[in-house]
Amino acid sequence: MTDIEASTRDQSEAPAVTGERAEWLETLARHRHFLRFPTRDLSDEEVGRRSTASALCLGGLIKHVTAVERLWVDFILHGPSALPDFTAMTEDDWARRADQFRMLPGETLAGVLADYEEVARRTDDVVVALPDLSTAWPLPKAPWFEPGVQWSARRVLMHIVAETAQHAGHADIIRESLDGAKSMG
Repeated sequence: MTDIEASTRDQSEAPAVTGERAEWLETLARHRHFLRFPTRDLSDEEVGRRSTASALCLGGLIKHVTAVERLWVDFILHGPSALPDFTAMTEDDWARRADQFRMLPGETLAGVLADYEEVARRTDDVVVALPDLSTAWPLPKAPWFEPGVQWSARRVLMHIVAETAQHAGHADIIRESLDGAKSMG
């Protein structure tokens, strides 16, 4: 059994899918593995430690990707009402969002990983069950979105994959800065 197979839920539980949906699930599983892998053999304190000039830590990266994936799957299912109007966010809203990037008192690696696994399972179930990956919704208001643009479920999945892959790279750098361990090589 490969590391990727071991890090995803039991294959007997997974619905049989083929084609594009199978490719989405395989790609998501691979990038999720590389996001989680840098936390191996670390303590709760270590996954909360900043090891670079960045404010990022391993646990915070996983918390952030979990929150992003949860929000975007809500968008697939419910449209723009699932995401905030980013142009109306207050300082408190932005502060709560910043908490996604760090381990807060009482948070554990086990808890963060369990939350991520739950969100991943939900996303996978949506990928399998959604009637049409071309279903699209208008994006919410945000300074970084062009007004009137719509994203399909397929485009949202691309965003989730890109977000996960980008932060998996960050996680690898942070881990290497902590103790020299690498995900590859």
